[in-house]
Amino acid sequence: MDSIVLLKDDMVYTKSDAALLIFKEFGFPYNIMAVFKVIPKTIRDRVYDFIAKNRYKWFGKKDTCMVPSNDVLERFLDL
Repeated sequence: MDSIVLLKDDMVYTKSDAALLIFKEFGFPYNIMAVFKVIPKTIRDRVYDFIAKNRYKWFGKKDTCMVPSNDVLERFLDL
């Protein structure tokens, strides 16, 4: 998988559009990222691809997925 897909209100959003909508749902200060919506999608998606390509190098990679506790589950978004 090399992208994110968000289905919201019967609309499909990918890459930077999906990421910006998710940041908006997080509220302040993350919703400030919405200012990047003024940048053309082709440029935003190139930046998204660059970050996606390098994320493991910058942040590391786990061998297994975390099974969230109930406390963590409460913080999941229900878009």
